[in-house]
Amino acid sequence: MKEMNLFKENPIGVFDSGLGGISVLHTIQNLMPKEDLIYFGDSKYNPYGTKTKSEITKRCIEICDHLMERGCKAIVIACNTATSACVPLLRERYPVDIIGMEPALKVACSLGENQTVAVWATHFTLVEEKFAHLMERFDQEHRIVKVACPKLVQLVEEDRLDQKETIQKVLQGYIEQGPMDSLNSIVLGCTHFVFFKEQLQSILPASVSLVDGNLGTAMHLQELLKEKELLNEHGGSLILFENTLEEKIELSKRLFQKIGGML
Repeated sequence: MKEMNLFKENPIGVFDSGLGGISVLHTIQNLMPKEDLIYFGDSKYNPYGTKTKSEITKRCIEICDHLMERGCKAIVIACNTATSACVPLLRERYPVDIIGMEPALKVACSLGENQTVAVWATHFTLVEEKFAHLMERFDQEHRIVKVACPKLVQLVEEDRLDQKETIQKVLQGYIEQGPMDSLNSIVLGCTHFVFFKEQLQSILPASVSLVDGNLGTAMHLQELLKEKELLNEHGGSLILFENTLEEKIELSKRLFQKIGGML
């Protein structure tokens, strides 16, 4: 794709397989309140975690093409699964910074020596080569347990965050898959899971930390924009919500408000 003229006033594009990336969007908006943002949810094709690499890549290219047409000066893949599938290809294809996400295992392992860490993510993220390489950096000195959590994605996408008892049972089931006798932290390796942070913390021992990559991703984006003198410090922070299922747009707005009350 050809080079394009970028300006501070151009929006930042943020996309996810559905609605989980709204938690990242909120963090970006808090950190850079003058930026205009476009959030694109691909709920029609959700979940990505059960799809093939080629299927996910095809969706990501179509979404990024759309965000480039919107004039985005940077694109955030607010989805660990999509990042695992095709971030190198997207970076080669587009003339703007593409910021991906990966489970914040480095942060969790930096909390102390001989950490026991449960990584909660989609099945796709956990079996991909990208995560295998990430694990190799830390599993000699730390105990790392992989836990696939597909039901948590569904609860967000189906607008069931008010079903506290159901959520409690689902969370408890995933907690029991981890080594609770020695657990130091849980890495929330899917942006959907941040919506459960408050309730999850309430049922875990106080000694167990919850770690996610949202703030680190937002700060990395901010640094890249500063380097290229593209940080907008005088805008009005307009947020445009788009989705492949039109009926999810109002839910997207409600979730954006809800996550603000949780964090």
